[in-house]
Amino acid sequence: MKTDTSTQPNFFDSKVLGHPSGLFVLFFTEMWERFSFYGMRVLLIQFLTMSVIGLNPGWEMSMVDAGAIFATYAMLLYITPIFGGILADKYIGYRWAVVIGSLIMTLGHASMTLETEFFMYLGLVLLVVGTGFFKPNMTSILSEMYKSFPEKKDGAYTIFYMGVNAGAFFGMMLCGYIGERIGWHYGFGLAGIFMLLGTLQFWFAKPIFGNIGDVPNKSIELSESDIKNTHTTIHEEKEAVKLNPFTTLDYILIVITSIIGFLYAFDDAFYIVGKIKLFPETILGYDGKTLIIIAGLLIFLYLIISRIVRYTKIVRDRMIAVIIFAFFTIFFWMSFEQGATSLIVFARDNTQRVLIGNKAMLFNVFNLLLTVVPLLIISWVLFLLAKQTIKKALISNIVLAITFIGVWAAAIWMLGRDWSSNAYEVTFDAIKTVALDKAGEPKLDKHNEKIYEYTPISPANQPKEGDDIVKQTAVVSQLDILEKGKKVEIYEELGNFTILSDKQKDKLTTDFKTHNKATTIVQAEITEIKDNQVEITASWFSILNSFFIIALASIVSKLWDSRFNPPASIKYGLGLIIMAIGFGILAYGSHGISEGTRVSMMWLVFAYFFHTLGELFSSPVGLSYVSKLVPGRMIALMFGMWYLAIAIGNNLAAKLGGQIEKITEEYSLSVFFLIFTVVPIVAGILVIALNPLLKKLMHGVK
Repeated sequence: MKTDTSTQPNFFDSKVLGHPSGLFVLFFTEMWERFSFYGMRVLLIQFLTMSVIGLNPGWEMSMVDAGAIFATYAMLLYITPIFGGILADKYIGYRWAVVIGSLIMTLGHASMTLETEFFMYLGLVLLVVGTGFFKPNMTSILSEMYKSFPEKKDGAYTIFYMGVNAGAFFGMMLCGYIGERIGWHYGFGLAGIFMLLGTLQFWFAKPIFGNIGDVPNKSIELSESDIKNTHTTIHEEKEAVKLNPFTTLDYILIVITSIIGFLYAFDDAFYIVGKIKLFPETILGYDGKTLIIIAGLLIFLYLIISRIVRYTKIVRDRMIAVIIFAFFTIFFWMSFEQGATSLIVFARDNTQRVLIGNKAMLFNVFNLLLTVVPLLIISWVLFLLAKQTIKKALISNIVLAITFIGVWAAAIWMLGRDWSSNAYEVTFDAIKTVALDKAGEPKLDKHNEKIYEYTPISPANQPKEGDDIVKQTAVVSQLDILEKGKKVEIYEELGNFTILSDKQKDKLTTDFKTHNKATTIVQAEITEIKDNQVEITASWFSILNSFFIIALASIVSKLWDSRFNPPASIKYGLGLIIMAIGFGILAYGSHGISEGTRVSMMWLVFAYFFHTLGELFSSPVGLSYVSKLVPGRMIALMFGMWYLAIAIGNNLAAKLGGQIEKITEEYSLSVFFLIFTVVPIVAGILVIALNPLLKKLMHGVK
C-alpha cells in the first residue's frame, strides 16, 4: 500500500530517545499484544493437561491431544497474516486492520475465561483470526513511517523488537503467575484486559500518525522507486512481470494446495473435538491422509518449480536460495517452539521448583530485580512519550498510564505474595511399598538397594492388614501464620503439598464426590516452622527467553557489525547447532532420573540461554533475505512460502512436543530431548556445508 505523504506530519518534530514518538506508540501497542499472546500461550497447555480434580483443575486432556490442538492453533497463526496483509493493503488500511485484529483478539481472550469447551475453542479461533489482521500490519505502519528515513530503520526495528520481548516477558510472568496460583480464567482474563487497553491507546493516538496506515488511496500509483527488491533492476522487474504472469493453472494449483494445507491443519483438531475425519481413511488400500498430503506436497513443489524456471538465471538462483533457507527454517522452529509445549510440561512436572531458606531468599531478590528494573525503564520511556504527546493524544496517554498502573499493581502483588509466604514442616502417615518397574520387578538405585514408594493415607488410600505404616514429612508453603502442633489437612498436586483452607477442602470434596471418587485429602500435623520457602511457577521459566534476548541482543548485534560477521548460511547453521546444545543440556540433566524425580532448575535455565543465543544467530536470516532475493512479482508468494515453513515448523513442534509423555514412558525423558539435539545439529551442519552453493546462488546479495 502506498500512502500519500503530502499531509503526513514531520515525525522527527516529536522525538523520544532520538526516534519519532509514533514509534513508541507502536512499541506499547505491540507490547500489550505480545503480553496477551504469550500470557495466554504459557497457560494453555497447562490448562488442557491439568487434572479435572484439583485446586486449579483443567481438562485432563492427554499431552498428545493437547499438542495436536496447539499444533493447529500454532500453524494457523502464521497462515492468517498472509490474508490479513492482503486485506489491509488493498481495502481497509493498516490502521483499521490493527484495530479490528486487536478487538477480535480481545473477544478471544474474553471467551477463553469461561473455560467451557465451546468458548475455549471459539477463543482460539478468534485469536487466530485477530492475529491475521494484527501481525503483518504493525510492521507495515512502522515501515511506512520510516520510508523517508531508511538510515534510521534498523534502530527503529531494534526498539520495536524490545517492545515485543517486554510484552512477552511480563505477559508470561504475570498471566502465568495469576493463572497458576489463582485460577486459569483469571490468567486468560488478564491477557484480554491488556489487549483491550492496548487497542484503545493505539486508536486514540491517531493524531500522532497523520494519515499513515489509513485506507489506501488507489489513485496513487507505484513509482519506480517503490520497487521493493533493491538487488533487481527496474528493467529486470518489468521483464520478470512480463515474462512470468500467473497463469490459470497457477491459480488452480494454489487453490488446491491451500485446501489440502487447511485440511491438514484442522484434521487432528476436528477429530479430537468432534471425532470428525477430514481425510478419507483409505484410498486404493493405502492411508488416505498420507496419500493426499504427499499429493499436495508434490503439487506445491511443481507450482514453485514451474514458476521459478520461467525466470532468468540470476533471479531463479536467488529464489532457489530462499527455498533452501525456508526448508531449514522448519527444523529450527520445530525445535525452538518446544518452549510452548514440552518445556512447559517439563518445568511443571520434572523440574525442582521449590526453594527453601537462603535459596528462596536469593530467588526472591533476583525476581524482584528482574521485575522492577525493566518496569522502571519502560515507565521512564512512558514518561518521555507523555511529555511529547500529551497535548496531541491526551486520552491515549491516560489509557497507557492505566495499563502501567495495572502492571505495577499486579507485579507488586505477585512479589509481595512470594516474599510473605511461610514454610512449615508437616508430618503424616504413609504406606511404605517397594517400587516396581514395568516388568513387576523391584526398582534398584545405583547402590543396588531397593527403591521405596510412600503413599499418604487418605480416604482413597487406606492401609491393608500387614502394610508398613511410616511417618513422612513434607515442607509446605502457606500465606497464613500457623502454630506448631496444629492439625491440618493437606493435598498433593504436581508433587507438592498444600495446606487446605476450609473453602479449598469443600471444593475438593465436592469434586471428588461428583466424579464418584474417594478423596486424597491427607490428615497431617505441623511439626516445625521452617525458613522461607517459595515455589516457582512453571510459567516463570518461559520468561527467560525474553530476558536473554534483551540481555544478549546488543552483544550479538555488535558481532554482526564487526569483521567477524559470517555469511547467512553460517549464521543459520550456527543458530541451529547452538540451540541444539540447549536440548543436549536437558538430555544430559534428565539422564537416568526415575519417575517422580525432579531435576535442578539450572538445567532449564542453561537450556533457555542456548535456545535464545541460537535464535539471535538465526534471526538475521529470514524475511530480510526474502525481500532482498525475490523479484517483486513473486515476493508475495515467497513471503507466503516462508511463513508456511514457519507454520509447518510450529505445527511439528506442537505435535512432537505432545509426545513427551509417550516417549518418556516408552524410552526416557533423555531420549525425548536427544531428538531435538540430534536433528538440529545435523540440519545445522548441512546448511553450513551448503554455504559455497548458497553464496553462488545469491549472486552477490549479502
